[in-house]
Amino acid sequence: MRLASTLLAAISLMGTVSIAQAQDKVLNLYSARHYQTDELLYSNFTKQTGIKINRIEADDNALFERLKNEGKNSPADVIVMVDAARIWRAEIEGFFQPVKSAVLSKRIPANLHGKDDGQGPEWFGFSTRARVIVYNKAAVNPADVATYESLADPKNKGKVCTRSGSHPYNLSLIGSMIERNGEKATEQWAKGMVANFARPPRGGDTDQIKGVASGECGVAIANSYYYARMLRSTKPEDVAAMKNVGFIWPNAKTSGTHFNIAGGGVAKNAPHREAAVKFLEYLASDEAQTYFADGNNEWPAVKSVRVKNEALESLGAYKMENISIAAIGKNQIAAQKILDRVGYK
Repeated sequence: MRLASTLLAAISLMGTVSIAQAQDKVLNLYSARHYQTDELLYSNFTKQTGIKINRIEADDNALFERLKNEGKNSPADVIVMVDAARIWRAEIEGFFQPVKSAVLSKRIPANLHGKDDGQGPEWFGFSTRARVIVYNKAAVNPADVATYESLADPKNKGKVCTRSGSHPYNLSLIGSMIERNGEKATEQWAKGMVANFARPPRGGDTDQIKGVASGECGVAIANSYYYARMLRSTKPEDVAAMKNVGFIWPNAKTSGTHFNIAGGGVAKNAPHREAAVKFLEYLASDEAQTYFADGNNEWPAVKSVRVKNEALESLGAYKMENISIAAIGKNQIAAQKILDRVGYK
């Protein structure tokens, strides 16, 4: 009888272990990335590890609200965001937990690490993108729009197009300008931008590039990967459009171009922490880093990775601004207040 009980207990324990092992083969990913090309990135991770990825994809506000509502019961294992403003906000909200990983510490540059109180960084940047200037070759002298600041010059009245000022991409840019030039000068710049609009802010970055190509806009701000994506497009209309558009690395001779990141970290209450760390380490691998460049025209965070993307290579060398993600993040509130005061919707 005692032997039977022991066997039953052993079988029960084996069943429990099997269930636990099965559960460890799952990763719950909350992601603000919305690129269809990421499908291959996820499927390759599953092929290599056997870990199935369950995804929740939404914009940052929806993810933040979901994480707040779920609290300690959140099933999220990894949280991925696509802008310094969003990542900083997630850090401030306490959505991440520290991670000590020799792989991540070695491969991801220290300036792309989140807050570290001695237990390891709370997030890591895995790719970078630049906020660049595009202009209509027939209508605009590139020397007149060589810096972010020059877009607010009266000589560019009626030429400037952007997406919403309150979009995180622009909030981060303005946050960096506050850090570099101060709030007073940045507010004057924002007033000049509003005065120079060719039309009210609307659409995404691709819309700004197309507006420049059509002549609706003389000059616009866009993320670099949107520009590279259109350069790589084989659609006749895109090929024709890009013949009309020029590209500028803003502030190349002064402070450098504003760069942003896509990054993520392990969720504070991750039920599958080991799988979560494996996923972050995978994102720092040569394979995944190359994919960020080939799949979405972003620059790898790992400096040793070399990619062959003709569109990115055609943009040439650049000078990156030296402003921390934390500084950009803490300036978000001030940036939004400036936008509100000057009517930059």
